Amino acid sequence: MKKQLLKLFLEKFTGGGFKVVFWDGEEVQYGTGPPRVKIIFNQPLPLTFNLEDPILAFGEAYMDGIIDFEGDFEEIIRIVEMNKQNITGDGFTGKITSALKTLNSTAVKLKQKENIQHHYDLGNDFFSLWLDETMSYSCAYFKSPEDSLYQAQLQKIDHILKKLQLKPGERLLDIGSGWGWLIIRAAQQYNVRALGITLSEEQFKSTRERIKELGLSGQVEVKMLDYLDLDENEYRFDKIVSVGMFEHVGKENLPRYMEKINQLLVPGGLSILHTITGVTENPVNSWIKKYIFPGGYIPSLREIIWLLPDYNFHLLHLESLRLHYAMTLDRWYKNFCRHIDRIEKMFDRRFVRMWGLYLRGCAASFRVSGLNIYQLLFSKGLNNNLPLTLEYVYK
Repeated sequence: MKKQLLKLFLEKFTGGGFKVVFWDGEEVQYGTGPPRVKIIFNQPLPLTFNLEDPILAFGEAYMDGIIDFEGDFEEIIRIVEMNKQNITGDGFTGKITSALKTLNSTAVKLKQKENIQHHYDLGNDFFSLWLDETMSYSCAYFKSPEDSLYQAQLQKIDHILKKLQLKPGERLLDIGSGWGWLIIRAAQQYNVRALGITLSEEQFKSTRERIKELGLSGQVEVKMLDYLDLDENEYRFDKIVSVGMFEHVGKENLPRYMEKINQLLVPGGLSILHTITGVTENPVNSWIKKYIFPGGYIPSLREIIWLLPDYNFHLLHLESLRLHYAMTLDRWYKNFCRHIDRIEKMFDRRFVRMWGLYLRGCAASFRVSGLNIYQLLFSKGLNNNLPLTLEYVYK
């Protein structure tokens, strides 16, 4: 019965060609055109396999070694994108939409902290195996495909700092400051006073130690707290940056983020929002939500821009780094593969397959699905004292 239901589901794929090898050895071709990828079922499907949520079901089956893939992973993502309406519409999978809406509830402060720790507190020992020396866990900036990951991450930080036009003595806030390289580099190169905030205990401890080692304790500070708890009566900033954090606040909290930036930023101040975006307003797929980023939401670009006027924010510059993130993920996955045996000992085989699927799937999605990442530079109110061109950023 499970096999027949699976076949009925696979017949809904009318675009793109692929071959399926079932657990009993039967091979069937689906879609149109010559098969470019192969899905292999190593064993019969478990009773828990639920085709009402195919992304979650297939993701878990891969993690458990029930299925494997052969061929270009980008082609798999492309086929899913081509057939998205067929496999997630009303009828066969009609219950998905309501289920996802239930999951996508407001991310309250305590839940946000739990969600961040679920992902980022896997441990510095784990992240250091496949990130670069800066421990930057966000999109790098490649000036050339030959750039090393470390070089590209430093270029990303410098790219952001240039856009912010920092001046000595200014106050800089980094919301979601990671392992602290941006606030430290800002202090070293621009002589600003910088504050970083994070919800990850691992990141907080590591950043605090590095600030002390570099003798920057009087100039750079890191706090472990929710950005919403920053008191605007105590803290005001000339420049505010957020890199890879906006995706964690939840759909209902997007306006709260903008409101808080408005409260903390001085008139005429600049802010950069570096965030992943989707083409339209859809929930994060349920596999990512369950295993990688619980509580996450990928906003659309129009969703963000629509919010700006409500807080007197004026968009100055918008830049897509879509392929930069695909290249970043490629390098992360390559580094990850070098240490698979060690990571499996740290966690288990299922974790290795889960994380590998996440890195490969995201890289492919940035290339073929319309998933994007933007840096938005905006001012609070009008600022007539800015350079006439962006030559200072790109020269």
